[in-house]
Amino acid sequence: MSEKKSSKQRQHAISPLRQEDFPEWFQEVVKEADMAENSPVRGCMIIKPWGYAIWERIQAELDAMIKKTGHVNAYFPLLIPLSFLEREASHVEGFAKECAVVTHHRLESSGEGKLSPAAKLEEPLIIRPTSETIIGHTYSKWVQSYRDLPILINQWANVMRWEMRTRMFLRTSEFLWQEGHTVHASKEEASEETLKMLDVYKQLAQEFLAIPVITGTKTPDERFPGACETYTVETLCQDRKALQFGTSHFLGQNFSKAFDIQFLDQDGARQYGWTTSWGTTTRMIGSVIMTHSDDDGLVLPPRLAPQQIVIIPILKKGGMQREILSFCEEIKERLEDQSYGGSPIRVAIDASDGSGGEKGWEHIKKGVPIRLEIGPRDYKSRSVFMGRRDFSPKEKQSIAGDEFVTMASKLLGEIQSTLYDRARSFLKANIQVIDSLSDFKDFFTPSSGSDGSDFFGGFASVHWHESAIGHQSLKDLKVSPRCIPLPDAGLGVGNHERGECIFTGMPSETRVLFARAY
Repeated sequence: MSEKKSSKQRQHAISPLRQEDFPEWFQEVVKEADMAENSPVRGCMIIKPWGYAIWERIQAELDAMIKKTGHVNAYFPLLIPLSFLEREASHVEGFAKECAVVTHHRLESSGEGKLSPAAKLEEPLIIRPTSETIIGHTYSKWVQSYRDLPILINQWANVMRWEMRTRMFLRTSEFLWQEGHTVHASKEEASEETLKMLDVYKQLAQEFLAIPVITGTKTPDERFPGACETYTVETLCQDRKALQFGTSHFLGQNFSKAFDIQFLDQDGARQYGWTTSWGTTTRMIGSVIMTHSDDDGLVLPPRLAPQQIVIIPILKKGGMQREILSFCEEIKERLEDQSYGGSPIRVAIDASDGSGGEKGWEHIKKGVPIRLEIGPRDYKSRSVFMGRRDFSPKEKQSIAGDEFVTMASKLLGEIQSTLYDRARSFLKANIQVIDSLSDFKDFFTPSSGSDGSDFFGGFASVHWHESAIGHQSLKDLKVSPRCIPLPDAGLGVGNHERGECIFTGMPSETRVLFARAY
């Protein structure tokens, strides 16, 4: 990558621009926001303080939402016996290629400074790719009677899936997530649980992260291994590729039968439990980046931002430094007495070395929603010089300090709404109803006059029949079915009228959304 120009010379902080090289732009946003870096272990990342602070904000919000629905947190082992995965055939088949396996314990020295595994385990252990099996084994001991149900448990953990192609906050070999696992006495109760948690993910995406989403069911070939039904939350990134935000699985009695989760019902009859699982990951951060960010760096919705307002003192030698800092502290304290989104406004003062311009660009790249500059002139007029992250960095205005404190909460709400409305308009504009295979191919093929960028396609809403699984056109175009939209999915995509599959000509009962995807 060529050397970047100084902040005064360049027009944007990120190089390359989105339109020039979207994948590289994404990596540069992560780097310039100081969120994460690659680790010495292939496919893994080191999440730096700013990136982890964003994850903590998501974690706190989602954890509260999960607990509000009656779930409690627990923790289950990282290592899972290989025999556990073998009990549910479709489950092990679905994850086999992604498993990392521990086969030995204890290291011995060769005497030349080298170490080698010494003792082979009696049974290989799988580093957790997901926890249905070990939790199923545990639940078989916990569940004896209908009085023990429902079991509503969530865990926050890390998992390992040995990915071949990795990208920070999108697809890494190790990532952070939460996974819920529940057992119920009836099919109806388990089905209700699955949809309830899907709605929690939808609410988190739209109200907290300002990301519009579409909810639906996965086609049979895209279901979670071992599930009877998989529900998904899908969104569209700025390069018009889809991203799966979270999933909720109705597992039926598949895992109960594999792990003998049985209970005595009220009539004294022995029944298998009905189970669910659901989860979402640090991929949510990748979704935020690719939904909201621009060519100047990260853009954070105010409800998510670890710091909602940063105050930058403009200090000049011999120029009322003490007075300016005192005024900054006063503004900070008054802002912290205000609330937004149900909690005190989060404010920081950046009194570090460096010019105001340099520090301003750092906070722009980190996505802080509002920047306030306070210099000698602002101190004398008791005003602040404000920049908003949803506006161009060049757009700044002077506001009386008292007025800004009064309107700060409203401004943060405006930024949150603006980001959501922009993303929703983009999503709606990039959903195309298509009724022929030729139009489908055109939609997912760059135009002849394309500049080589990755900006083409979107969501194609087409009639589809299960017999079209693996159709050659989908392989050639690198397109997959994302979901069968639920009737209340919104944006006009929950249309279940009958038609004809564009791939096979077979009768179709509903439309399916297709896209290129991460």
